Amino acid sequence: MTSVLITGASSGLGEGMAREFARRGYTLALTARRVDKLVALKKELEEFSPSVVIKCMDVTNFDSIAPIIDEIDEELGGLDIVVANSGVGYMLPVACDDVEKVRKTIDTNLTGAITTIDAAVKVFRRRGRGRMVGITSVAAVRGLAESGVYSATKSALSCYLGSLRIEGYKQNICVTELAPGYIDTDMNRGLASRPFVITLEKGARIMVDKIENKAAFSYVPVWPWSIIAKIIRWVPARLLAS
Repeated sequence: MTSVLITGASSGLGEGMAREFARRGYTLALTARRVDKLVALKKELEEFSPSVVIKCMDVTNFDSIAPIIDEIDEELGGLDIVVANSGVGYMLPVACDDVEKVRKTIDTNLTGAITTIDAAVKVFRRRGRGRMVGITSVAAVRGLAESGVYSATKSALSCYLGSLRIEGYKQNICVTELAPGYIDTDMNRGLASRPFVITLEKGARIMVDKIENKAAFSYVPVWPWSIIAKIIRWVPARLLAS
């Protein structure tokens, strides 16, 4: 059976994808800081999945990531897909002075994701194949008001995935980058506006479809974000500020 590891699987997109992968019969490895949430999710998903492994992993504890992923790889007899999904989404205007949240955003969304990717790539190189999935965002297209740090981390992660796509080409390591728009999760429910929001179930289904279809890149959902992203990139700042 195909195996997939998902970081940040205790809530949001990670939890949604875990449910969708389980329904399709995948062997699962789920990691997150909140083990109690993973225990409950494991019990639920074991009805569908042939095997569900859970591990406590904080992606901001960088030195712990590779040993945990190696342990999972050995326990499952090999990892086929790794989804670097862990993330936080604070609204932080420029010069907000909240250094702690700035640091946490960078540590989680970028350094933690890169460290996860690096650990997975080493596993894939030993196996001779693998698929790395990175969750970025439509916010990676351009820095917007009160989203500068978040946008910067997602844009940088997108560039890193692009580098892996080139380096992994001859190593049979494939890359899928998924850039969600507004999907109904706790991360964005407090926002005043969530244009074109879709349910978590729909978002997770689209994301797993894209991974199964070996997409190199996709907005989630494709419509309307593939069009809106192009517009956002070129809209004058004075209009966005109005």
